[in-house]
Amino acid sequence: MSRVEERLGEMGITLPNLPTPIANYVPAKRVGNLVFTAGQVSAVEGQAYKGKLGATLSIEDGRAATRACVINCLAALKSVIGSLDHLKQIVAVHGLVNSTQDFDGQALVMNGASDFLVDVFGEAGKHIRTAVGVTSLPLGFAASVYIIAEVEEVERPAQGF
Repeated sequence: MSRVEERLGEMGITLPNLPTPIANYVPAKRVGNLVFTAGQVSAVEGQAYKGKLGATLSIEDGRAATRACVINCLAALKSVIGSLDHLKQIVAVHGLVNSTQDFDGQALVMNGASDFLVDVFGEAGKHIRTAVGVTSLPLGFAASVYIIAEVEEVERPAQGF
């Protein structure tokens, strides 16, 4: 088990199996030393966070929802890099928050994702961030988060002619 997964276990978290995408895309893709995850929704360990911030959900519900999204992002990262110990840093976190037109607490909701990443990775978990309110998300989920992470270089075979 990786050091990061041991840390997650201490926090009572087991990374989920990735769900099959509902369309023609992959959960994560590596480009050089960066891994980009697809938007991951707010459902983890049998708990689905659905609804709208400012109407049916509280800030705390939203924080739990974005935390669930990031747990799914970590599972997507792991599917590409094998072990989360290969992660060097979280570069960016982008969140979409299903919210009413007058709700302006998207940044507070996204703190659930950001705080979790710093709890898991320390300084390497600090990142740039976007928090955007949207009027709806697929299947009524409360949030969707995607991340960009820098990972260790892969040894490449020598190019021969």
